[in-house]
Amino acid sequence: MYQTILVPVDGSKRAEAILRHVENLLLCNDAKAVFLKVEEEPVLLERDETIDIEKYQKAYEKRIELSNTYLNTLKSKFREKGIHTDTRLAFGPVVKAILNVAGEIDADLIALATHGFSGLTRVSYGSVAAGVLQAADIPILLIRSCSNKNEEMS
Repeated sequence: MYQTILVPVDGSKRAEAILRHVENLLLCNDAKAVFLKVEEEPVLLERDETIDIEKYQKAYEKRIELSNTYLNTLKSKFREKGIHTDTRLAFGPVVKAILNVAGEIDADLIALATHGFSGLTRVSYGSVAAGVLQAADIPILLIRSCSNKNEEMS
């Protein structure tokens, strides 16, 4: 049923709550996973602010290196289980990047964990899951991640 599943992750354990669900789907469907990490664009400076460009560039390159290492680690873990995987590192607004990559790779499903924010917390932080859910034109698998190991996933 599914051939290509896009799995956006951010490096957090909460985002990784989707992985065991995706693993089962991938194995049952002999599908391919594409792990995606999105690096948001830097915040713009105010008119009178200055920045050490060299220091900023080094920090940015380190962030990219860490993101690629993280994605390659996920890819290796899944390949050890015989699952075909690929990785993508995208840049820009998270929801837009997820939707763009889903289109580029012709994804059949987007699978992601929601952090379970609600009320004012969700309004102030925004919600990647809600944004993807509202804008995607392909099926979406959402798993609510838990903040406590003792809680059950819903």
